Amino acid sequence: MPRTHLTTLSDIVSPLLFWYRANARDLPWRNTRDPYRIWVSEVMLQQTRVAAVLGYYARFLAAFPTVEALADASEETLLKQWEGLGYYSRARNLQRAARLVAMTEEGRFPNTYDGLLALPGIGDYTASAVASAAFGLREPAVDGNVLRVFTRLTDCHDDIADSGTKRAVREQIGALMPRDSEDIRIFNQALMELGAVVCVPNGLPKCAQCPLMARCLGRSRGTAERLPVKSPKKARRIEEKTVFLFLRGGEIALRKRPEGGLLAGLWEFPNGEGALDETAAADLCAHWMLSPRAWKRRLTAKHIFTHVEWHMTCYVLEVSGSGPEDFLWAGRLALDRLAVPSAFIRMKEEARTALEEYHGEKQLEGGPSHELDGGAGI
Repeated sequence: MPRTHLTTLSDIVSPLLFWYRANARDLPWRNTRDPYRIWVSEVMLQQTRVAAVLGYYARFLAAFPTVEALADASEETLLKQWEGLGYYSRARNLQRAARLVAMTEEGRFPNTYDGLLALPGIGDYTASAVASAAFGLREPAVDGNVLRVFTRLTDCHDDIADSGTKRAVREQIGALMPRDSEDIRIFNQALMELGAVVCVPNGLPKCAQCPLMARCLGRSRGTAERLPVKSPKKARRIEEKTVFLFLRGGEIALRKRPEGGLLAGLWEFPNGEGALDETAAADLCAHWMLSPRAWKRRLTAKHIFTHVEWHMTCYVLEVSGSGPEDFLWAGRLALDRLAVPSAFIRMKEEARTALEEYHGEKQLEGGPSHELDGGAGI
């Protein structure tokens, strides 16, 4: 990365901090020095937009107001609170780290970069973000927003996907960080905020609103719109799946995914590989010791993960039989209590509809409408 004279680059600090104090969005994790609350927000914000995180953040802290409460929670309760945020390994690592912190004297968080980095699920960026915002330590937090701002500011055309580029940016920002603890606490956030709302991704930078416009080499050289440079991602692998909503007496079948791999340990609707037609789908039902009684609906859905894309065909059908031992037959209340990942959100909505239809029909018939709470179902 071409070196920019730090004596010149240091001129960005005062206008950046002045701009941030006047314009920063009022976000709840910015109004605290509690490392627990800051840490939770940083983990939630990984791979997730701020607008989506706000509601989850409030509900999560209401359920787990302290690190001890998170450490003591059951995994099922934790995953239910995380439902819809995706990347569930983040939640599990949160709890692993919380249990380690809770074991320390008075449940105190490590107050050093290295101590934070040693906790499960905390990498360089999160350790730096918590260290600076909670403890006022001069640790630069470099995320995608910061890389974009800095490469435009310095007219750097190095590949930001290269770890060496990130290290060089971190080093330069580290040399720029202010010395006053109050300024340190907001400096990283100011750079990230600038990247989020002014020096934006996937669009033209809003240079006229930027407090660093006069100091930006990318703008003055006409290269800002082409930066940052990033090598293209590999194409996502496409996987075809057939998902089944098996209805039986006011219940629907679920099963737990394996403890390792994608969506580990979460609840899913039974599914098989490939886009199966009704004949092949019926064969799979027979394999699961279920007999179709009525094929109700067919729908399709798609879900995109980081490296894989699921294309799903879903059959809604009434069945008889108990199915394999790992099938859990759940009523409406149980369905809402269990953590079903957002990959199956379309199916979960359809499952609720199907169960509501069943109970509505039973009421019209004057027959019993109940939900099991134990035994074969929950």
